Amino acid sequence: MSKKRDPEQAPEPDFESAIKELESLVEKLESGDLGLADSLTHFEKGVRLSRQCHGLIDRARQAVEVLSSPEDESSARVLPFNESGDDSTKDDEIPF
Repeated sequence: MSKKRDPEQAPEPDFESAIKELESLVEKLESGDLGLADSLTHFEKGVRLSRQCHGLIDRARQAVEVLSSPEDESSARVLPFNESGDDSTKDDEIPF
């Protein structure tokens, strides 16, 4: 069941805006200057933004998988993403 959006609620920010806002919330929380109630409010908003960012990343990953798959679905394969930041793939190994 999908959640219905409140028409008066602001649209979800894009990924970059959400990350910036999340970083700002983390800085405020780490400063130790907020009271308990404000800290909890900031934490809740941070959790929502984090979940939203994960959802946006998942949708982007799915789009890349669809766009990367060959027209013949029987030979489709998903290439693992190199999360280590090690750019050891040589140009002659790139599949396109």
